[in-house]
Amino acid sequence: QRVDRRVTTRWSPNAEAGHRPRPGLAGRPKRSYGRLSGCHAGAMSARIINGPEELKSLVGEHLGYSPYVEVSQDQVNLFADATGDHQWIHVDVEKAKAGPFGGPIAHGYLTLSLGPYLYPQVVQITGFSMGVNYGANKVRFPSPVMVGSRLRLGVKLLEVDDIAGGVQMVLEFTFECEGASKPSCVAEIIFRSSA
Repeated sequence: QRVDRRVTTRWSPNAEAGHRPRPGLAGRPKRSYGRLSGCHAGAMSARIINGPEELKSLVGEHLGYSPYVEVSQDQVNLFADATGDHQWIHVDVEKAKAGPFGGPIAHGYLTLSLGPYLYPQVVQITGFSMGVNYGANKVRFPSPVMVGSRLRLGVKLLEVDDIAGGVQMVLEFTFECEGASKPSCVAEIIFRSSA
C-alpha cells in the first residue's frame, strides 16, 4: 500500500498552499506538548499578504496580534527536558512559590520558541515557495511569563530587502502576557523567503 508522504504544515513563515515539508511525517501520531489553548477554536483569521510587492509596501506597519495561548507547567517541563535547563524557578512548583517570582516561570527561550506557532496566526505571505529562519538581530526578555499566563504575539514589519532569488525581512516579535505592564519578550527575527 502506497503512503502519501505529503504533509500540510500549519507553519511556514511564507509558504503557499502545496508547500512540501520534510518527508516521512505522514501517518505519525500527533504528540501533545502541553496545553496551547485558544489558538484554533474561534481563532482570529491571519492577515494575508500577497507577494513581495505588497510586503514591501507594509514596512513600518504593525501587522496584528495572535490569539492568546495559555502557557502550562507541562510545556515548561517538556521544554526543560528538551534543553536540559531544569532550574527550580521553572520546574519546582513549590520552591518557586517561595522564590522571587511567586511561582514557576516559563523559560525565556520557551516564550521565543512559540513564535513559529503564533506567527502564522498573525500573518501569512503568499508568492514564495519556501522560507527559512535566518537568525535574530536581538532578543530581550523584559518580564517573566508566569506558568498559567495567557500569552500573545504582536508582529511589526521592520525591513524588507531584495536578496538573490527572494527577499529578506526583519520582523519585530513582541510577546505579551495578558494584563502585564511590560512585554515578556521582544525579538528582531530575520526570515529569508525564496520565490
